Amino acid sequence: MNISFDHYKVFYYVAKYGSFTQAADALFLNQPNLTRTVKLLENELGCTLFVRSNKGVRLTEEGERLYEHISAAFDHIQAGEEEIAANRSLQKGLVSIGATEIALRIVLLPILNQYRKQYPKIRIKISNVSTPQALSMLKDGLLDLAFVTTPFDLDRELSEKELRSFREIAVCGESFRELSNNSLSLSQITDYPLISMGARTSTYEFYSHLFLKHGQTFSPDIEAATADQIIPLVEHNLGVSFVPEVFFNETHKSGVYRINLNEEIPFRSIRLIKKRGRTLSPPAKELERMVTQTDFE
Repeated sequence: MNISFDHYKVFYYVAKYGSFTQAADALFLNQPNLTRTVKLLENELGCTLFVRSNKGVRLTEEGERLYEHISAAFDHIQAGEEEIAANRSLQKGLVSIGATEIALRIVLLPILNQYRKQYPKIRIKISNVSTPQALSMLKDGLLDLAFVTTPFDLDRELSEKELRSFREIAVCGESFRELSNNSLSLSQITDYPLISMGARTSTYEFYSHLFLKHGQTFSPDIEAATADQIIPLVEHNLGVSFVPEVFFNETHKSGVYRINLNEEIPFRSIRLIKKRGRTLSPPAKELERMVTQTDFE
């Protein structure tokens, strides 16, 4: 059957109120139109749905069975409308974020702290992933927003906005402390065990190109899964590494020392990535607004 939804809507309100008059008031329609609509529905279904009396109307047996299904459908519709309204008012919803460890620490955590205070009922899902993983998940529709570190190749499906730049420094532990007393070249650094992020990360790619530019091969002895593992590995004298200067300043310990380099390490940047053409939910849009309006420098 191809019966109009409006016919079922009229039936629902008449059955709910037990009155054509009250149903007409609720729907802002006149009573004769409601009566004609119910008659059309009864003809289309081939049965009587209401029995009229001086006290209003009551459902027939067929009407009772139909109302059981129709009322459940309208309850679901109302629940959906309420959920969307709550989402729009930021009283309910979910934001799905992909972020590298560096982007999370330097940019995202302070913003999420503010966001959580303002919108405590919004759920936040964070995937702590590498830049290539975040971009892939974004293209597959698994994320609303991605916060990643350069370098990377940006697909045409995605758009980017730079949030802040940062520079990294070379560091060592107590066993290599003598390295912090002099200025070293990258070629001299390669004489010591190197600690780096894994091969499929933007950090690994960055240092591979940097070392190659200076005629050296970047060949780490230890590959860490996340950026926050680097300093503990250095602190325990497993090698020398490169970390964001802000990491070193925030977590500086007596057992970790800065190494001065002859070569200048270029700036990298943290960027917000979105999928072109995708409409963000109100919670995701609000997070984007808070991020883009923050001065991180």
